[in-house]
Amino acid sequence: MDFYQTFFLGLLQGLTEFLPISSSAHLILVPALFGWVDQGVAFDLAVHVGTLLAVVLYFRDDVFKIARDGLVSMGQRRVVGQGALALYLVIGTIPAGLAGLALLDIIDNELRAVEIIFATTLFFGLLLGLADWIPNRQRTLDSLNWKDALLVGIAQAIALIPGTSRSGITITAGLFLGMSRQAASRFSFLLAIPITALAAGVKLLEVAAADMVVDWNAFLVGGVTSFLIAITAIHFFLKWLNTVGMWPYVIYRIILAGVIYAVLM
Repeated sequence: MDFYQTFFLGLLQGLTEFLPISSSAHLILVPALFGWVDQGVAFDLAVHVGTLLAVVLYFRDDVFKIARDGLVSMGQRRVVGQGALALYLVIGTIPAGLAGLALLDIIDNELRAVEIIFATTLFFGLLLGLADWIPNRQRTLDSLNWKDALLVGIAQAIALIPGTSRSGITITAGLFLGMSRQAASRFSFLLAIPITALAAGVKLLEVAAADMVVDWNAFLVGGVTSFLIAITAIHFFLKWLNTVGMWPYVIYRIILAGVIYAVLM
């Protein structure tokens, strides 16, 4: 890949990973639209590491407190501070982790079709819009229980289908469970940390097992770009959340589905 392709894909990953518009769909559709070669596993690893570092850095205070309280809670065998939230993040990660291990080949080889991305982009976009219309959503993260975490985790597992959007469907699930926009989004972003770390780990093993030559320039450009854009996207998404809501992203997904249908189908 040349510099501009690497930079653009890194920008695209950073922008779309945490917005409810599906990063996987964009990383599949854009190369198909422009006739670019597949970016490869090493590049996927780079942008995953970039977005992982972005969300960890942005929520560093929360991450430290949750990890600390989770470990203390385990040691004392009782809930301390945010120990319950640590447990819920583990519960929410399990469904997607198991589904990813069991269905990885199917996802990579059979679910990347343009027709599937068209359907998931449109359907789950409309579902997000419906969830955002629900009145009296006032639940905070303090009100979560293990059943909520499991349901959001199952939703995250569905997001393995390209076009669904991990952040989109987990926020949708949170809204349907009565969470406020802020609470649903915050839980979604925190839930991104363990699953993104697992995805990066899997891709690292793929790179190591294949003994492939890594284009370090592309790796660094893609990783740094995705990091900078992702941390900016998280900041402004949360800043504007109560003002703009979810419907700008719903409208974007409807338009994107129309473009997919008109140009690629």
